[in-house]
Amino acid sequence: MSKIKIIAFIGLGNMGGPMAVNLAKAGFDVRAFDLSSEAMRLAANGGCIAAISLADAVSVADAVVTMLPAGSHVKAVYGGDDGIFAHAKACALFCDCSTIDVPSARDVASSAAAKGFSMVDSPVSGGVAAAEAGTLAFMVGGSEEDFARAEPVLEPMAKAVIHAGDAGTGQAAKICNNMLLGISMIGTCEAFVLAEKLGLDPQRFFDIASKASGQNWSLTSYCPVPGPVPAAPSNREYAAGFATAMMLKDLRLAQEASHSAGAATPLGAEAQALYAMFDNLGGRELDFSAIIQMLRGDFSR
Repeated sequence: MSKIKIIAFIGLGNMGGPMAVNLAKAGFDVRAFDLSSEAMRLAANGGCIAAISLADAVSVADAVVTMLPAGSHVKAVYGGDDGIFAHAKACALFCDCSTIDVPSARDVASSAAAKGFSMVDSPVSGGVAAAEAGTLAFMVGGSEEDFARAEPVLEPMAKAVIHAGDAGTGQAAKICNNMLLGISMIGTCEAFVLAEKLGLDPQRFFDIASKASGQNWSLTSYCPVPGPVPAAPSNREYAAGFATAMMLKDLRLAQEASHSAGAATPLGAEAQALYAMFDNLGGRELDFSAIIQMLRGDFSR
């Protein structure tokens, strides 16, 4: 296979935009496309070439990276009459970084293989801050050969690129990881609320729990109360690093997957219900750690 030089990046939202810019900074010729003219402008300012259409971006690309909202969008963008499959170069590599359901990921990968293309599902963890810093964690599903081709494309955006297994396992890993994250954040928030009610200073509780058996990422890296972790959204009035709406989407995907697989995930179900409540109360655009305000009973929008 020839070396990848030109990358088409489709989907320039809060995550995709900075990811595309990091690829351009790494020296790739990035042809960026999005339906938003403002997103296109920001990508061009970051060193990408603004494509006039999806076909314009894809037709010259050695690899295509997509970052889209849901499985229906991925299926439409890849397989539509004017989609990626219709315009891509022979032997092009596709990396779908969207977070979608496992069956959709496997369906699109199967279609790609039938048409002679290489494809991996490569969802990410880390949120907007990591997308901007180029420190995302990629969970990659696909063959060993396709993973080897995708790794150099993903590395400029990443702190870790991990092969999860065959097609769809990247999505499986992402769904399971974010279910665990949603559950652990709620537990962390509940612990802080109880500590406050019992008269324990939040900083003192952090100092103790961060060195005791309750230690977890939601506590030590993303603390839901202001102060202990300066980079956490709690110190920026919960401006979203990872929005409640996105966490709720991932928890719903996890519940769909658990029902399909026959797996018992009662805490995952409860986490989904609590985030749905917070979303309905108006927390949709806030960071998911802001759910502590609802658990305190002092949230209003």
